[in-house]
Amino acid sequence: MYYVVMPKNDIRDNLATEQYLMNQKDFDEPLLLFYIEKPCIIVGRNQNTFEEINQDYVDEHGITVTRRLSGGGAVYQDLGNLCFSFVVNANDQQFGDFKAMVAPIVTALHKMGATSVEVSGRNDILVDGKKFSGNAMYTKNGKTFSHGTLSYDVDLDVLTKALNVPADKIASKGIKSVRSRVTNLKPYLQPQYQNLTTGEFRDELLKEIYDVTDLAEIATHQYQITADDQAEIDQIAAATYRNWQWVYGKNPQFSIQRRKHFNYGTIDARLLVENGRLTAITFFGDFFGPRDVHELADSLTNVIYDRGHITSVLDKIEVSNYFTGISRDELINLLV
Repeated sequence: MYYVVMPKNDIRDNLATEQYLMNQKDFDEPLLLFYIEKPCIIVGRNQNTFEEINQDYVDEHGITVTRRLSGGGAVYQDLGNLCFSFVVNANDQQFGDFKAMVAPIVTALHKMGATSVEVSGRNDILVDGKKFSGNAMYTKNGKTFSHGTLSYDVDLDVLTKALNVPADKIASKGIKSVRSRVTNLKPYLQPQYQNLTTGEFRDELLKEIYDVTDLAEIATHQYQITADDQAEIDQIAAATYRNWQWVYGKNPQFSIQRRKHFNYGTIDARLLVENGRLTAITFFGDFFGPRDVHELADSLTNVIYDRGHITSVLDKIEVSNYFTGISRDELINLLV
């Protein structure tokens, strides 16, 4: 397995680097990426940015906002957070199996003293029952990447003020607030790991993953970003992650909203019905799926808006390709 330590602290550059390494470079082994960001919010591919963030607070505090390629929910990060990504061949990884993908991270944290760390639910990693890591997954061109957060020493008060977490999502977890559910990892580690910078924590984690005592032992496993790489990465960052249209977009007005929180994520469907036909539909939410949900929306456009006609269309579509863990019948009941 190769690894990359990203040199920049801007989430837009780092997501562009991740995208570039996944789509435009070929490695003969899996790839592990690490990056650390200045304060930022990253919304999921299918989310409505305006509804996920506290825009006034974000503007006042200079928090960067961008959108990632993968599904899932919005996350807040600062310099106390360590991000990681695994890039593997899609044939080697079942989409949505976060437990298998993050196993090297969990094993390393156990060795560092956080023995209660466990993967929980669809995509969270918990310590003593509290969340310190959220993960998302994306598949394209025969490769899958899974990226996640590790809250080592994040300012959790800013997190709760910068994000708007829907009430139904909180209620579904049986908790009263976001702040009561999340924690930092640092207090759960052995004493020698509790007073490190985030970069030093990353290096110690790397040693445990590779089972070495000095990073010099795995120098041949490290891939260094070249000047040519960086030129292409800068283009991706400008075209996508710094692009207002990608991050916020323009959302049409809808006549019907159908929203439900399922075990595998929330679907928030906005429908425009004119003269008895479904003339436009957009799916928002923190759900996952290996295929682009816009394909499904296109299939439903101009269909007569009733259960029979919606069912007839969805009978020919594998719904799990767009909403992992959510059935065709559950989607039909939501829409009509």
